[in-house]
Amino acid sequence: MSTQNFDVVVIGAGPGGYIAAIRAAQLGMNVACVDEWENAKGGPAPGGTCTNVGCIPSKALLQSSEHFEHLNHHFAEHGISADNVKIDVAKMVARKDAVVKQNNDGILYLFKKNKVSFFHGRGSFVAARDGGYELKAGDASLFAKQVVVATGSSARALPGAPFDEETILSNDGALRIAGTPKKLGLIGAGVIGLEMGSVWRRLGAEVTILEALPAFLGAADEGVAKEAAKVFKKQGLDIQLGVKISEVKVGKAGVSVAYADAKGDAKNLEVDKLIVSIGRVPNTQGLNADAVGLKLDERGAIVVDDDCKTNLPGVWAVGDVVRGPMLAHKAEEEGVAVAERMAGQHGHVDFALVPWVIYTSPEIAWVGKTEQQLKAEGRAYKAGQFPFIANGRARALGDTTGFVKLLADAQTDELLGAHIIGPYASELIAECAMAMAFKASSEDIARICHAHPSLSESTKEAALAVDKRTLNF
Repeated sequence: MSTQNFDVVVIGAGPGGYIAAIRAAQLGMNVACVDEWENAKGGPAPGGTCTNVGCIPSKALLQSSEHFEHLNHHFAEHGISADNVKIDVAKMVARKDAVVKQNNDGILYLFKKNKVSFFHGRGSFVAARDGGYELKAGDASLFAKQVVVATGSSARALPGAPFDEETILSNDGALRIAGTPKKLGLIGAGVIGLEMGSVWRRLGAEVTILEALPAFLGAADEGVAKEAAKVFKKQGLDIQLGVKISEVKVGKAGVSVAYADAKGDAKNLEVDKLIVSIGRVPNTQGLNADAVGLKLDERGAIVVDDDCKTNLPGVWAVGDVVRGPMLAHKAEEEGVAVAERMAGQHGHVDFALVPWVIYTSPEIAWVGKTEQQLKAEGRAYKAGQFPFIANGRARALGDTTGFVKLLADAQTDELLGAHIIGPYASELIAECAMAMAFKASSEDIARICHAHPSLSESTKEAALAVDKRTLNF
């Protein structure tokens, strides 16, 4: 078997990997990308967890279920009525699969457009030689001076309760439920738990979420978390905090979860299906890291420096397989930065400006410092908040839940954090991230003309509120 030579080989075609490969090719390098994801027919399915069993399919299901909820509960106020509304779950899942395939095919097209050689199969190290690395790519043999590892992460299983993807589900199985369960349990009240819980609650499931931590959405601003907990409870999500799981049993009728509640009282939850979303682990098994001496930490993640360099010359790693938040857009930024560093440029990623989003209804998004973080740091700050109920576009949408909250330095007025719960928070947060990247003040946002009527006016009004001079509330 002859060996094919490349300047760069990228292992993994998720958001970090395929973006790194494309950017490196744009910069004039001869690039190969190896990825083992496959579709139902055994063909290539680049895009990683994000495209195949994460970001993209979950948003497709969230959109479908939101349409169903609006038709059942909200369209009447618009003068739209319908009788005997039904949901075809199989068709909803098929649409989700079609959306995923569009993204898979789009990445393959981008590889072809940018002259990236794609290899379908598992990528792994074979040996270090001649100032570079010999790699296996499925059945092919490759050699490159530079290697980017972007193998992503996998769902963490609950000890003693392995995933069978039929009754005990990871994010993968949660996206393939064939019909609405009568009772659905989720362990973990993070992004996946809240999003998947929202999907099936809208379709009629009785949803219970068990969370080990005593605080709800501890990473979010406390004000946002408090508002979210109130709204989700009103919607019908039963979220129990501070629980301790003692045993999970699978039976003919479903799953039984024995646990202690926050008071220490013994409880038992009987559900048809159980989704476990208690975090993710780096994908380094099968990489054959030992063959070249690639250093891993105690979690199995690849050890990198601030520039995503590993302990090996010419070997880089990005995304979920390294330190930092396990977010697709973080992986993309690292992928671009690494490609540019390989080309002798100064790639840059600011981890302080990575936005976080939860695509529930209402959406939740934030960037920068939370109020509790600023208090813990002892940093003097000013806060401004504006409710969507006072925003004309939100009223017209019929979606006035939540608010925009901005935090600024007490002396310099520099924007330190932005926290949004409400309609299209995922889109509105971009303005705040850009403002913070340019070290803008709340006054800068307040002085910019925002279109009327628009949801973004709430950001402007929150900026005005920092100086206690809102105009519409």
